[in-house]
Parts: sequence; C-alpha cells; structure tokens
Amino acid sequence: MDATETHAATQKNDQAPRTVTLRNKIAYAVGDMGNNFLFDMGQLYLLNYFTDQVGLPSAAAGTVFLVAKIWDAFADMGVGTWIDNRTNISKRGKFRPFLLWAAIPLAMLLIANFTTPNFSVTGKLIWAYVAYMLFGTCYSISNVPFGSMIPTMTRNSQERSELASWRQAGSNMGLMLATIGFMPIVNSMTNEGTGYTIAVVVFAVLGVAAQWFSYANIKENYSSPAKAKINKKDLKASFKALLKNKPLLTLSIVNLFTFSAFNLKLTVQVYYCKYILQNTTAESLLGVFSIGMVFVSVMLAPLLTKRFDKKYVYMMGCAIWAIADILGFFFANNTFLFVFFTAIAYLGDGFTSALNWALVSDCVEYGEWQTGIRSEGMVYSFFTYFRKLSQAIAGFVPGIILAWVGYVPGKTQTATALMGIRGLMFLYSAVLSIATIILMYYAYSLTEKRYGTIVSDLLKRRGSERIEPAGGR
Repeated sequence: MDATETHAATQKNDQAPRTVTLRNKIAYAVGDMGNNFLFDMGQLYLLNYFTDQVGLPSAAAGTVFLVAKIWDAFADMGVGTWIDNRTNISKRGKFRPFLLWAAIPLAMLLIANFTTPNFSVTGKLIWAYVAYMLFGTCYSISNVPFGSMIPTMTRNSQERSELASWRQAGSNMGLMLATIGFMPIVNSMTNEGTGYTIAVVVFAVLGVAAQWFSYANIKENYSSPAKAKINKKDLKASFKALLKNKPLLTLSIVNLFTFSAFNLKLTVQVYYCKYILQNTTAESLLGVFSIGMVFVSVMLAPLLTKRFDKKYVYMMGCAIWAIADILGFFFANNTFLFVFFTAIAYLGDGFTSALNWALVSDCVEYGEWQTGIRSEGMVYSFFTYFRKLSQAIAGFVPGIILAWVGYVPGKTQTATALMGIRGLMFLYSAVLSIATIILMYYAYSLTEKRYGTIVSDLLKRRGSERIEPAGGR
C-alpha cells in the first residue's frame, strides 16, 4: 500500500470518537515512568549487583534471570486470564485498581532483591531466586492490567498511537532518570553495597508515587458488562483464538527479538563503561543523550504514522538501530563515540517501542473480528509472555557469555573478555534488528487499510456500545 492509500486508510480509522484527554495521556505516561522506576533497577543493575557485590558466579547469576523470567512469562498469562474473567468489577474499572493495589508490594519486593543477606553462596542464590520470582509475579499483577487498558480508553486508531507514544515517553523518562541518578547515589556511599540498597529505596518510593498518580488520573472510557464465571470450554476457546491471531504471533516473536536486544544492551552497558571505556560516568551521559534520543522517536512516531503504515515505521526504526550498532561495534572506542552510536541505536529502537502498544491494541480488534472472542488481558499477557522470555534471554545470555570469555569481577579483563562485552553490546542487537525487519515484512499482515475494514465490520456486529464521558474518576 502506498503512502496516499495509507493516509486515506488512517483518516478512516481516525473517525472513531476521541475519548482521551491531555490529563489522561500525561497520567498514562507517568504510570509507565513509575513502572520503569520499579522495573528497570533489575534490568540495569541487578546482574552487576549479583556478580560484583553479592559475589555470585556470573553464569549462576544469569541463570537466576532465565528461570525467573520464564516463571514471569507464565505468570503474565495467568494474570491476563484472571483479569479477563473477573466477575466483580467495581466503578473504578476493570484494570485501574491494580495500579493502586500492587504498588506497595512491588516496591518492597524490589528492595528485597538488592538487600541480599550475608548467607553462603547457595543461600544467596536461593534468596535471589525467591525474591526475583516474587517480584516478577507482583509486577505482572501491576503491569498486565496497565498495558491492557488502551483498548478500553479509546477506539480511535490515531489516539491509540498517541497513547502508545505518551506511554513510551514516560517509560523512557523513567529509564533516563534511573540511568542518570542511580550510580551517583551508589557512588556517594562509602559502602557500595549499601549504596545499591539506598538508591533502590529512592526509586521504589518514586515508583509508588507515580503509579498512584496514574491511577487517580486515567480512565476506562469503554466499559462492558462483567462476564459470567468462566468455564474450561470458554477458556480453551480463548487460548485457541490467540493461536489463530497471526498478527499477534508475529508481533510477539519480533518483540522476543527487539526487547531482548534492548534489555541486553541495558545490562551490558554497565560492563562496557566500566571495563572497555574505564569511565563509569559514561553511564550517566548515556542516560542523558541515548535515552533522550528515544524521546525524539516517540514524538516523531505519531507524525509518521499519520502518513505511513505503522508496520513500515516499525521496520524503519529497526534499520536505523542495526546500522548504528554495526558502526558502534567497529568504532565505539571512546566515550563520545560510544554515546553517539548508542544514541542513534536508541533512536531507532524508540520507533519500535512507541508502536508496540498501538500494534498490540490493533491485534485485540483483529482477534475479536476473526473469532468473535474479545480478550484484552489475554492478548496483552500473551504479548508480554514473549517480552518476559526476551528478558530471560537478556539476563541469561550475558552471564553465560561473560563466564565463557573469562570475565573476572573487578579485575583487568583479557582481550577475549573485552571482545565478548563489545559483541554483546552491539552485534547481538544488530542481528536481531535485521531479523525483525524480515519477519515484519513477510509475516505481519495487519495494515492500516485492513484494520479500517476490520473496525467497520466490528462496529456493524456490535450495533452500539456504551461510551462514558472522557475525564478522570
């Protein structure tokens, strides 16, 4: 479909009423900023905390991530099924209350991950497994409902893209502040281990405040009657419907690629700054410039999707990402070039991140159109199942590779170890970005033109649906 056809299809899809206020969008962004204050501590610093502070072998520490994230993936599916089939839905909505209920337990479990008792190595590993798996389960209870809300907030395609961009802006603000602010707090303490704990407490408190602000200022504009109690036959039919949703399957697989690449970069950049650049302040610079570049793509994404199909904007982002990382592998030998090439890579990644939530919302409509079964929570949790698998890979692969190349915590690294760190930082993500382009081009069929037809058909089937006035509760 050419740009003119895409533009016409997009305009048609935008005819659905706009139901989200600026206040709602800001609150949705702040909610994901809070999610990232709580979540990114594990992705950014926990592996390094395990290896350099707790003293766990790198392969064993990486295995903690593998096992915990696979557990989380199944937890997401369970939470999604539970949410979709809740029968006691209050005036607060189907999804919003989970932001209120889960915030405090989530913060406490995050702190527990960075306060490992002085046990034996075996005892420390047991603590790491239990604390991280409980944290992941609680995070699923908070995050699956949060991500499932977009289809209940608006039916307007462009407004969904805007909400996805606002969400990504909040996510990146959380990541930026975590990257900039965490290590200075750690380094200000005489004991680095204590510094980790204090820094985590600070971000945990901020995360709870952000999630509660989000809860108070977002709204589910589309509501439906509570479902009758689910039976095994209906549940089986819902899972079969997910497996028939080819756009959802494709989007989930490419997220396995892109999200593992993104999270692996977050994990490895600590080692890259410390051992290749020998400049720990580079991580704060990376937060300012690299994560800052994601805001550029987040602002550009809604503008580009007005003219071009979301699918092709997504692929364009991956192309930028791959080129920047290939160049970074060969030339990022000092702080300036490292930050420069990583910033361009994050610019490309920002397009994929900004559009993921709009695309998965489109997959909800596609699934209902195809099978007659609408299940926002299950679709979202199926999608996040693959994202959790990607996080498992992102935590496991560095630990295994670091052990394989002979990494020794706190020591001068061998040339082989340094090359392993460099390859993890750049080549892994470049290869997976290219794989994403290929898969999206050949397998993702939900274009704007097709989506417009699907929405029209669904509206005819539904006849009418209740829309509550936009605004906060």
